[in-house]
Amino acid sequence: MQMKREEITEKLKDILISASDDPQTAEKCTDDSKLQTELGMTSVNMLYTVIAIEETFDIRFDDVTVSSFETFGDVVDYIEKKLS
Repeated sequence: MQMKREEITEKLKDILISASDDPQTAEKCTDDSKLQTELGMTSVNMLYTVIAIEETFDIRFDDVTVSSFETFGDVVDYIEKKLS
């Protein structure tokens, strides 16, 4: 069953809220939000986020690194591609 982009976005926001030092920032994020500069994601936050994404969506980050993603939308696109 294909998960809708909106569902992926909501689940990813929940993950970012738990990973972020400032949960309110993650709540306001859009597809264009920059992970490091606008959402304040550190390498530790990103590592936690990757692990949580893998567990939540049952996917593996096999062909990219965390630094491959610049924006929130990049991550949603990747998850969407892996789930299809």
